[in-house]
Amino acid sequence: MAQAEKEERLKSGSLKVGNRVGWAMSHLTKAKFIEKVAKATYQATDAGKAFYQQHAAKGITYDDLKAVEGYREAWKSASQRNKASKQDTSDEVDDSDNSIPEESIDKAVGAVEASLRAELLEQLLSVDPFRFERIVLDLLFAMGYGGSREEAAQVTKKSNDEGIDGVINQDRLGLDVIYVQAKRWKDNVGRKEIQSFVGALAGQQANKGVFITTSDFVKNATDYAKSVSQKVILINGPRLAELMIEHNIGVSTVRTVELKRLDSDYFED
Repeated sequence: MAQAEKEERLKSGSLKVGNRVGWAMSHLTKAKFIEKVAKATYQATDAGKAFYQQHAAKGITYDDLKAVEGYREAWKSASQRNKASKQDTSDEVDDSDNSIPEESIDKAVGAVEASLRAELLEQLLSVDPFRFERIVLDLLFAMGYGGSREEAAQVTKKSNDEGIDGVINQDRLGLDVIYVQAKRWKDNVGRKEIQSFVGALAGQQANKGVFITTSDFVKNATDYAKSVSQKVILINGPRLAELMIEHNIGVSTVRTVELKRLDSDYFED
């Protein structure tokens, strides 16, 4: 396994490989292929050893386990116990998806957020320029820029192309400044606009800049931004929507789900 795979994490922050190992052990336990013999210690059963020998060439898959006698019944029994305690509404393990439960939740959250990003972008394009300015300022302030909401509003100004531009403090003490441009555009931003933006940095005595757009950047604009000596960050529409979701700008939480797992150490002497 590559190092990058070992370090990959789920949205919850837990290591993906550790989460998968935990669920693999749950599945193998339900199939009676492993059994716990001491704290944090498991051993293969005779049935498990025999089954592994039969599948050593290709490894044991989820589909293999579904064919094991007693496996489905073990999951169904556990599911019914959870249902009785109002922790689950399913009657048996879902055969339609081989993902572990936490990964399935991540996929569902990803689908919801993708739809929300699209809705946010559509809404941004429909608001008037003044409202768009306030939204961008709210986001910058939520991200820690400007010192205060009022200060952020004072150091930025409306441009003549449905956006804002100006200088904003990077920190609350004003030790460094960032030049900001935000354009509510449908057409992609080209290299010419980024060149003008970089030129404006010098005029504002700033060496850091953030260019925000509701659309996207053409490739030569992105390449140019990477090549200049100033630090230039480009934020396109999808990234703008992600930041709004992350910092709760224009969105609200409708449901919070708390995930819990068995603490086997609690049951040890």
